[in-house]
Amino acid sequence: MMDATKLEELKQFIEQCKSNPSILADPSLSFFHDYLESLGAKLPASAHKHDDSKSKSYVVEESDEEMEKEESQGEPEVEEEEEEEIIESDVELEGETVEPDNDPPQKMGDPSVEVTEESRDASQEAKAKAMEAISEGKLEEAIEQLTEAISLNPTSAIMYATRATVYIKMKRPNAAIRDANAALEINLDSAKGYKSRGMARAMLGQWEDAAKDLHLASKLDYDEEISAVLKKVEPNAHRIEEHRRKYERLHKEREDRKAERERQRRRAKAQAEYEKAKKQEQSSSSRKPGGMPSGFPGGMPGGMPGGMPGGMPGGMPGGMPGGMPGGMPGGMPGGMPGGMPGNVDFSKILNDPELMAAFSDPEIMAALQDVMTNPANLAKHQGNPKVAPIIAKMMGKFAGPKKQDEMEDW
Repeated sequence: MMDATKLEELKQFIEQCKSNPSILADPSLSFFHDYLESLGAKLPASAHKHDDSKSKSYVVEESDEEMEKEESQGEPEVEEEEEEEIIESDVELEGETVEPDNDPPQKMGDPSVEVTEESRDASQEAKAKAMEAISEGKLEEAIEQLTEAISLNPTSAIMYATRATVYIKMKRPNAAIRDANAALEINLDSAKGYKSRGMARAMLGQWEDAAKDLHLASKLDYDEEISAVLKKVEPNAHRIEEHRRKYERLHKEREDRKAERERQRRRAKAQAEYEKAKKQEQSSSSRKPGGMPSGFPGGMPGGMPGGMPGGMPGGMPGGMPGGMPGGMPGGMPGGMPGGMPGNVDFSKILNDPELMAAFSDPEIMAALQDVMTNPANLAKHQGNPKVAPIIAKMMGKFAGPKKQDEMEDW
């Protein structure tokens, strides 16, 4: 009947194989791997040999398949809502407009001309003739007289504003706007200039600008004509303003939704990266880098010949050279035929801090490997103060409690 301790160790080994099948890919367990397959066992891909170029370690890394799967997943997807295209409707407006006049600009006055008293009087006479022509419906003649008046007195805002009103009667809104602008450059408070420009803009369908000019004109010098035009202009101006606000709101809401989706995408990406980092950290902390599943750091370079099972080939015949007390003829007492003792408790080795620390020292590990390969080589390491105590302690673990004290004396 097998030793209960050995059975427990075997159970633990099987559990490790279940949780991490890649253990079976280690070359030292090839005999067990082949035995399972000979029984018809179907082993997972991770239980087969890895690329020789990779480190022969028991640390389980993410498989290429898992890495490709993670890469293919890419960034976390945030459900995209299909946004309908915002198509602005037409604004229903009332009132008549005219086609823009594209005639060459009218003659303007020269502001550098010196205005004398005589020229100012002559300008007023030309204006009076223009007003008479307007009353008779002779609009072209009125434009000629007002152009003369402007050339005689180019600093008069009223002359430009009066000519602008004639252009409005002639349905030439662009010409009227040019004259109104000239009048307002001379006098920013010209009520007639704002009135003329407002009426001209209304003729072109520029309802909002027209409403602004007419309101300014009304504040400076209210008259019934301005009020009448405003009644036609303001409804259209309000409709345009409401229409604009409506679609500005719709566009803003759409941009806000887009920004919120982007924020959700960034949060999801950050969360995914956090979860991935956390998973890697947990996975790293659960492993012992470069170690065997049971905790042997770095394994044993070159492995123990024949793997752990089977121990030291041939035992240590004829005792240890150099005179280990009592010698160990025919191998270690109680050992398995030609091999490592059958009662070795590996937990004593794994739980010994001094031995575990020594296993990370390349010099000590090389010496152990040398002795395991040929026990006769023990003699050449007896004089090494760093190696000799560890070898003695290891042999003491193998020899059992009775011999341990003798080994330590060595």
